Amino acid sequence: MQLTLTIDAKKYVVDVEVIEGEEVRLPDSIHESTSTLKTHAVALAPAALSVTPSADGLADNKVCRSPIAGVVFKINVTVGQKIAADELVAILEAMKMETNITAHDAGTVKKIYVSPGEAVKNGQVLIEFE
Repeated sequence: MQLTLTIDAKKYVVDVEVIEGEEVRLPDSIHESTSTLKTHAVALAPAALSVTPSADGLADNKVCRSPIAGVVFKINVTVGQKIAADELVAILEAMKMETNITAHDAGTVKKIYVSPGEAVKNGQVLIEFE
């Protein structure tokens, strides 16, 4: 089954795998042909989404965004550096906790938008890749 979710004004289409188990009632905001599903666990998998530029004009698959509001603690890459998928690119600090930021895909660092000590917002672009 596919559902469309809106998070922070961005729409996501997700495939939902329903696994047998107990009955769970869906919220009225979900418009499905049935209001109940037999389910024990629901696994969400990202659907194949077309990559479109966001409000800042940068395609989401070519940037690393801040997942939280915080302060840049450390940048672990330099412009021109080749990186692997899941490689640590930056560390943010929020509420006395450090959050590791990793690259989604392999690529080359094109531009670094922030520097250590700079406050960042949730969703702000930190690093752009080629």
